[in-house]
Amino acid sequence: MSRILVTNDDGIDAPGLHALARAAVDAGHHVTVAAPARQSSGASASIMAEEEAGHIVVDRRELEGLRGVRAFAVHGGPGLIALVAARGAFGDPADLVLSGVNHGANVGRAILHSGTVGAALTGGLNGAWGAAVSLDVGMHPQTFHWDAAAAAALDVLPVLLERPRGSVINVNVPNNATNRGIREAPLAPFGIVQTTLEERGEHHIRLAVEDLPSVAEPGTDAACLADGWVTVTGLEPVSHVPLGPGPG
Repeated sequence: MSRILVTNDDGIDAPGLHALARAAVDAGHHVTVAAPARQSSGASASIMAEEEAGHIVVDRRELEGLRGVRAFAVHGGPGLIALVAARGAFGDPADLVLSGVNHGANVGRAILHSGTVGAALTGGLNGAWGAAVSLDVGMHPQTFHWDAAAAAALDVLPVLLERPRGSVINVNVPNNATNRGIREAPLAPFGIVQTTLEERGEHHIRLAVEDLPSVAEPGTDAACLADGWVTVTGLEPVSHVPLGPGPG
């Protein structure tokens, strides 16, 4: 049994968060839920927060179907939540930061901007295992298989927990009741959606999200997900590359 922090970037009331927490509880883990009080998609690993007199605002919550599970609505993003959780804000620090289930896939290098992934990476940076979990609902979903995504996430956790602490994985699940299985896949060069500038005025701009027109590169996480696989990609929280000899 592991101590698990379940968080997300869709907010404390998101059905994907509740499904993931229930799956972790049913698997016998000790679960604490701490998630943004409001939607925080695109927050990456930001540690910005709403403050009152220098304090980060935190509200206790009772979540339906999660009786007895301590839950907190935090007026800050998921990266901040993972950071303060590692410092003991919600009790003993978690062994694992489980982030999701996100409303929409997080594939390709565009995961840099994902708050779901940002929380998992922050957990890994602070000594926990981290897993970001996302459901590929597309642009106009009719149904949402949250429980199937949560079950798939729990299925891959033993692989993660065999790795050293600080290891982080990114998991994407097709929006189906069943899938073809689990496949490790590298990040696609881009994501499966892109942000565009829809409107620009003198005092405002408006962004829009749209599908990328190109076909995903074969073998990447985006391509394997589209083919019905649960994709798993190992991530490094923060690293560096040598720059080579300097001038002179």
